[in-house]
Amino acid sequence: MDGNNVLLEDRWHRKILNAYWIVMLMFLLAQAVFLLSGGAHPGGAGKGTGFWLRWSGSNGLTVLLLVMTETWLRCWPKHHKKAIAACGFLISYMFYFITQPTADGSQIALLLPVVISVVYFDRKMLFSFGVFTILTYIPIYFLIERPLYQKPIEEFIQVESVFVVSLLIGSTILIRVKEFAGYLKTVMKSEQQLLVEKTISDKLLKMDALTGLYNHKTFHEYLDALLQHSEKYHLPLQLAIIDIDGFKKVNDSYGHWVGDLVLKQVAATITSIMMPNDFAARYGGEEFAVIFADKTLAEAEAITEKLRLGISAQEHPNLKGRPVTVSVGLCDYRPGDDKETLFCKADIALYHAKRTGKNKVVTASDAILADSPEGKVASI
Repeated sequence: MDGNNVLLEDRWHRKILNAYWIVMLMFLLAQAVFLLSGGAHPGGAGKGTGFWLRWSGSNGLTVLLLVMTETWLRCWPKHHKKAIAACGFLISYMFYFITQPTADGSQIALLLPVVISVVYFDRKMLFSFGVFTILTYIPIYFLIERPLYQKPIEEFIQVESVFVVSLLIGSTILIRVKEFAGYLKTVMKSEQQLLVEKTISDKLLKMDALTGLYNHKTFHEYLDALLQHSEKYHLPLQLAIIDIDGFKKVNDSYGHWVGDLVLKQVAATITSIMMPNDFAARYGGEEFAVIFADKTLAEAEAITEKLRLGISAQEHPNLKGRPVTVSVGLCDYRPGDDKETLFCKADIALYHAKRTGKNKVVTASDAILADSPEGKVASI
C-alpha cells in the first residue's frame, strides 16, 4: 500500500472513531436528560448506590474502550482497521446492555458492526458480523429478553428480520460499489488510453518520422513564440541552418535508402550536441534548422563548429569511405528582427559557406563583411 492509500485509511479510521465519540456523548446526554427529568433507569430499582455504580461502571467501560482505541491509533501503526472494528463490536453490545434489553429498539445497537463493515467496503467483515449478530441474538432473546422481560416472540421475529434485511442491504450496497468501482476503473482506463493515443498523435504531428526531430510546421510555431519572447524580454537568440553538402549525389549514387541513413545519423549527431534549451528540426529535404537560446553568438558558433566536426568525423560504411559534411549558416537575433529577416540572414550565411568551399560554419556578419565592397560590417 502506497503512502497516499495509508493516509486515506488513517483518515477513515479517525472519522469512524470520531463518530464513536459523538455517539457516546449523545448517549450520555440522552441518559442525563432522562435521569434529570425524573425517569427511572429501565430495569433499575431506584437511584441508590448500586444504580449509580452500575451506571458509571458501564459507561466508564465504554469510555475506557474508546480511549484504548484512540491510544492504539496514535501509538501503534498496524491493525487499525481491526481495532476500529473490534471497538465498534464491543460498543454495540455495551450500548445494548447499558440501555437494558427492556428498552424498545435497544437491539438496533447490535447493528453497529454491520454499519462499520459497509463503511469499510469489506464484504467478508460484513457477513462475519452480520451472521454473528443474527445467531447471537437467538440466545440473548431466549435466555434474557423472554424469561426476564417477557418480550413476545413477535418482537424476536421482527428484530431478526431487521438484522437479516440489514445484512442483505449491506451486501447489495457492497455489490453496487464493486460494480461502480469496476465501471469507474474501465472509464479511467479508457480515458488513459485516449490520453496516450492523443499524446502519440500530437507527437506524430509534431515530429519528423525519419529523423525524430521536430518537423517544419512545429519549428515555425516555436520560432514565432520565441521571437515574441525575445523581443519582449531582450533575450539572446541565434538561428542556424544546416545543409548536407552534395546530398543529391549521395541519393543518385547510392540510393535513397542510404540517403535516409545519412539523414538519421546527422540528426542523431545534432541531438547529441544540442543543449537543453536548444530546439532542432528537420527543415526540409537535407536541411536542418537549430534555434539556440540563452547563448551568445560566440557560444552558438562554437556549438555549431563542434557539430560540423562531429558530422564530418562520422563513418558511413554504405558510402564506401566517402565522408559526409555540412555547411552551416548562423545568424544572431537583433531587436526588431522578424522571422523573415532572421531566415534571410541565415540563408546569406549558408550561401556564403557553400560558395566558399562548403564544410564550414559562417556567421551572417562574416558573410556580409566578405560580400561588402567596402569591406565594412553592415547590418541587416
